[in-house]
Amino acid sequence: MPVDQPPSPQVVIVRAASLPRAPGDAAFSIVTIDPKRLQLSERLDDVLMSAPGVALFRRTSSLGANPTTQGISVRSIAGSAASRALVTLDGVPQNDPFGGWVIWTGLPPETIGAASVIRGAGAGPYGAGALTGTIALAIQQHVEGGAIADVEAGDFGYGRAVGAAEIDTTAGALFLDASGERSGGWIPVVHGRGAVDQPLKLGDESVSERFEADVADAVLTERVSGYAEDRDAGTLFAGSHDQGGQASLGLTRQPGDGVLGWRFQGRVSGSNLANTSASVAASRNTATLADNQYATPAIGAGFNAALRAQSAAASWEVGADLRDFDGASHDRLFALGKATGFRTAGGGEAIGGVYAEGSRASGPFLITGGARLDAWDDYDSSLVQTGQTRLDQHPADRGGVVPTGRIGVRRDLTPDLYLRAAAYAGFRPATLNELHRMFRVGNDVTEANASLAPERLYGVEAGVGGSAPLAWDADVFANRVVDPVTNVTIGKGPGTSPLAGFVPAGGTLFERQNAGAIDASGFEADVAWPLAPGVDLRAALAYAHARVDGGAVAPQLTGLRPAETPEEVATAAVVWSATQRLTVSGALRYQSGAFDDDLNTRKIDGGTEVDARADWRLGANATAFLAADNLFDAPLQSGRSATGVVTYAAPRMIRVGLALELAP
Repeated sequence: MPVDQPPSPQVVIVRAASLPRAPGDAAFSIVTIDPKRLQLSERLDDVLMSAPGVALFRRTSSLGANPTTQGISVRSIAGSAASRALVTLDGVPQNDPFGGWVIWTGLPPETIGAASVIRGAGAGPYGAGALTGTIALAIQQHVEGGAIADVEAGDFGYGRAVGAAEIDTTAGALFLDASGERSGGWIPVVHGRGAVDQPLKLGDESVSERFEADVADAVLTERVSGYAEDRDAGTLFAGSHDQGGQASLGLTRQPGDGVLGWRFQGRVSGSNLANTSASVAASRNTATLADNQYATPAIGAGFNAALRAQSAAASWEVGADLRDFDGASHDRLFALGKATGFRTAGGGEAIGGVYAEGSRASGPFLITGGARLDAWDDYDSSLVQTGQTRLDQHPADRGGVVPTGRIGVRRDLTPDLYLRAAAYAGFRPATLNELHRMFRVGNDVTEANASLAPERLYGVEAGVGGSAPLAWDADVFANRVVDPVTNVTIGKGPGTSPLAGFVPAGGTLFERQNAGAIDASGFEADVAWPLAPGVDLRAALAYAHARVDGGAVAPQLTGLRPAETPEEVATAAVVWSATQRLTVSGALRYQSGAFDDDLNTRKIDGGTEVDARADWRLGANATAFLAADNLFDAPLQSGRSATGVVTYAAPRMIRVGLALELAP
């Protein structure tokens, strides 16, 4: 058989591990990630950021970012390391039980079959945590050829290997995957670099096992996964080790005419982060260990259930979900490099909700709406500290009830042109990390706040789009976030705080506070265009004008832009199947400037990154590739300290690799 001839067709059994997208979702703003982009990238967070407005807290990707800064948000309303978006995998939340961030290295894109970004507050089935939107991931339902293996190597001592296999039996299908990655990293400080500046090294591993089987007219899905990361944070004495895992079990029946669909899912997850930070001298030639968070063990458990009736004209769904998290931060305290005591801070958080949604199609109109009611409870909070300042605090349990909802309408003007509008409300309780964990970045220290109230978002949007001759969508939105959790400046170094200890000269002392409100309005647009046979283009643009209204709580912030929030983001990606053997792809991402602090004194310049890749099919079961990340070696700023020291995201990096499809 000639190598260019496609292999013989195979019979693939597709089992749905979750309910299908609700018919009413067509009234909301949803971006579907091009599956080709998933296949051509080794970082899931990079692929997701091709959607307009989707951003990590800082510009550095998971190749060099500390786990605690890998929070993701939808729409540039305000960045948050804790994630203002909910990330699900076949309906199972993937946000860390302690911090709300997402460990992206634990989700290899080779194992993801589909990804969608649902913009706007996630009232209804998504619930608490989906403040600015939801990122819905679906697991790959089939492994081509029975097994695949990808290996690659590149600059800065980079190496990565991924393997996945599917074993079909009479009882069901078993899926296995594993990944490992190593990087010698780059030094993020360029100007004013000193002896304490070190590369952002990375070592990570992940494994997962999944089993799917038909049970009567339903599908049983079981999955167990685990990950581990080791990182150097860019300065002497600073680094992190994170490990965790998740187990989930689900049973789903698909809805149909006269047939009720339903879903039951249960999960348990755990994580443990160890993180060290350093105090750096102004010369950047000496540093001392400032804090050793030697453990932040956390465990989370959750359950959700839904019942759906669906027909061509109408649908309804009712459901309930429950989440419970428990965790603590354990610190060994230091002053001028000498151990002075210990601190343990933590507690529990429970969130439970019920919801009902429905939609109806009548001629060219689709109308949908729903409501949720959630109860939250922070319990067993404590702060015990020994050493120079002794503390023994046990804040009272707190809780409340929050109603939210969403409505939407869509009108099809023609088969290829539509209008839509929506209004929504959502909420996000503060994470255990925000409530209890103090952290340090260089000489900057941020104190936790066990009295934080939940964030709430109220918004409206309107959009227009079409599907021929190209697929496009554009919308405008206006959102208001009430009680946003913000790192608020409360002092400057040198000075001493009972919690933070000594803050050196050039350092800033922050505290997490509910800082009034954030008002954001803007527009988003994206287009998917088959330019020619074998050439697919996707481009997107997002603009958000976000400003803080500090009110009586933080009047000094009124009129300022939220930290880590760019105004403009533009992305473009092209995939060209030049021949049966050669595929060439490229991606561009522009992000305007932002500020690294609440007072807008630390400006981070904007920048443009261009990536390129060429894939050459060697035979029926092997493909080689050459990739260049940040092809033009653009200086992409990722942070700025109070003393003006700028850190940078990854420089140009060349990678080569080989992808194999192996016979079962």
